[in-house]
Amino acid sequence: MKEKYLIGVDSGSQSTKVIIFNQKGEIIATASEGLKPMMTNKLGHVEHPDDDLWDSLKVVLKKVMKEFKGDPKDILGVGLCSIRCCRVFMKHDGTLAAPIMSWMDVRAYQKFEDKPEIGYTCSTSGYLTHRLTGAFKEMSANAYQWQFPVDMDTWNWSKDSEYFNGFGIPKEKLLDIEVPGAILGYVNEWASKETGLPVGLPVVSTANDKAVEALGSGLIKPNVGLLSLGTYIASMVHGHKNITTGQSFFTNLSCIPHQYLYESGGIRRGMWLVSWYKNIIGDEYALKAKLDGMIPEDALAKEAWNVPPGSDGLMTIPDWLAPASQLYRKGVMIGFDERHTRGHIYRSILEGIALTLKNSYDAMNTELGSIPQKIIVSGGGSNSDLYMQMIADIYGVKAVRNKVNGAAAMGSAICVAVATGLYTGFADAVDHMIEVKDEFTPNMANHELYEKFNVGAYKDLPKLMEATLKTVYDGLNK
Repeated sequence: MKEKYLIGVDSGSQSTKVIIFNQKGEIIATASEGLKPMMTNKLGHVEHPDDDLWDSLKVVLKKVMKEFKGDPKDILGVGLCSIRCCRVFMKHDGTLAAPIMSWMDVRAYQKFEDKPEIGYTCSTSGYLTHRLTGAFKEMSANAYQWQFPVDMDTWNWSKDSEYFNGFGIPKEKLLDIEVPGAILGYVNEWASKETGLPVGLPVVSTANDKAVEALGSGLIKPNVGLLSLGTYIASMVHGHKNITTGQSFFTNLSCIPHQYLYESGGIRRGMWLVSWYKNIIGDEYALKAKLDGMIPEDALAKEAWNVPPGSDGLMTIPDWLAPASQLYRKGVMIGFDERHTRGHIYRSILEGIALTLKNSYDAMNTELGSIPQKIIVSGGGSNSDLYMQMIADIYGVKAVRNKVNGAAAMGSAICVAVATGLYTGFADAVDHMIEVKDEFTPNMANHELYEKFNVGAYKDLPKLMEATLKTVYDGLNK
């Protein structure tokens, strides 16, 4: 069979990434572009400046099409994945009526307040779809239930008038809604000139970024977990029912129509902590690592390998970005003594992230009555052998990472493969396109040590620190 190509877009909070895959899931071309710093002009307000999401997507698509050496006629389509929980206000012509609100913006979750200049309100997926195709189409699995009146059972706008009206959004200001794997429209001439994509290329619906990442990681079966190591870190398991009564998790729409993901509590600015620590130890360390033929993360990992599990009692609460409703919350490092080094701090940060997620993950699985026997790890943190082994040891099950780390782009490409008939369905596409690269088996002696460390000390630490952090916050902000 002549080689066919699929374009997967991953439009995130910090950068836009695009990968062109062949039908076997192999990377043919890739490009990325960083986003501008967020605008935070007022407490609780976090916006993307200018038209940054679209501008960065244009740049990346031009880059990747320039790198692509195949025949553009053999590209089947583009799958569009974008950030969840953002809020977009568009004018009647589809241009922005206001800066896009980040998922960190408190206003993104407030009841809609109508204004004459607002023609439509939608997710980032709906906005970027219009930019590429001219169609006013929304992705049902990125129209978040906290922001839009989507029916989680029908995957369409709710017909319950009381529920619908509670959002305050006039029906005419919502876009037509489509499930993952549906063709939303086709690249028009204007967008082709802006991006380099062929005119008439199908633009395919995906889902919210975490659901697309889950599909692109191969999370389509029960009794398997996913640890997503990104700016926002979350753990998920797959399911078939819309569970509305979860106490330790919430139900998310999957990137497979009428299937679901159960998602535990997460960590805001999760793997960003690694960048934070790398930056504060300075350029001198980065230069030394470069002279040794390494990047700073690898140099830190080398030091951390020699640190025992539990980091000799150094504990980190990875709470570097407080929710707007709990501004007293702060990150904490506690338990220092003269033994502690750079490697201890680095390992403690990684342990704090993994243990915090494991406690949420265990609570979710206990409530669901599931016992996952394997955990897939995706995101930049999965590139670290140190962290993959630590996760296996902490969770006590096999941890795997896939050959392609760009799981959101892969999930987007899988949606294209299904929409265009390249494969018969999502499971078929996953089988053909996703390949496991490495497996890490837990050291059960280390697992038992982590269990004692967690149950005996770490698990209760955030609660024990809460009163002190509230007192400090109140004292500094009177």
